[in-house]
Formats: sequence, structure tokens, C-alpha cells
Amino acid sequence: MIVIGSDHGAFELKSVLVEHLKAKGKEVTDCGVFDATSVDYPDIAKEVCEKVKSGDYEFGILLCGTGIGISIAANKIDGIRCALVCNEYMAEKTKQHNNANVIAMGGRVIGPDLAKNILDAYMNAEFEGGRHQNRIDKIHALEK
Repeated sequence: MIVIGSDHGAFELKSVLVEHLKAKGKEVTDCGVFDATSVDYPDIAKEVCEKVKSGDYEFGILLCGTGIGISIAANKIDGIRCALVCNEYMAEKTKQHNNANVIAMGGRVIGPDLAKNILDAYMNAEFEGGRHQNRIDKIHALEK
């Protein structure tokens, strides 16, 4: 299962990605929002990230206007490694090297086709472990 959430600046892109995931046979939990009514992105980040931390989800997707604010909020939550991804290469590398458990994108800066390609690149990549695990361990040590 995959969990996704957005603020008002990216609810349209979220809908595209939910449909894309479902077409690939993925189960998706959509934490909203579902219209352009203004909300605070830290609230969405918290909800999605708590679900990721539960262990019931493969990963989370967060979206806001630029992806910047919601990724900053997500990375304040212990155990979350959220990467703001803008292209397929970044998506692939964040899975391979950082084992990011949440990815963020900007609904006002990335079009729907690129967003789907980014999501696919992330999902098709695998964590390489090794020296990268040591670095992740050091990142988590910073949380303490």
C-alpha cells in the first residue's frame, strides 16, 4: 500500500498520481485534500508520515505547490527520509542511495506526465545498501 497527501496547491496532481498508481494495481490511501480550499501543508505531512512510520505502507507521497514546504515539514518527523524530487534521476537515486521512505513533488512546477515518470523511476529502483546504509544510520543518529 502507498499513502499520498497534498495541500491545495497540488490536489489536481495528486488525483493524477492516485489514478496512475491504481492503474498499476497499487492500493492507495489518499489523505486528501480534494479541492482548492486552503490547508496547512505541515498537517498533511504529519498525517502521511505517521502512516509511513506505522509500517503498513511501502512509502508515502507528499505534494504541495513547490514540494519544498511539505518536504521540510516531513523531514522534521523522526524516521522519515523525504526527498524532494524533480526528475527521474533524482527519484531513482533517492531510492538507491537514501532509501527515502517519502517522496515530495510540486504540483505547480511538475506536469502530470513528468510526475508519473518520476514516480515510476522511484518505484522501479531498489536500495543498494552497503555504504549507503551507513550514511542512513548517521542521518538517523542526527535525530537523537
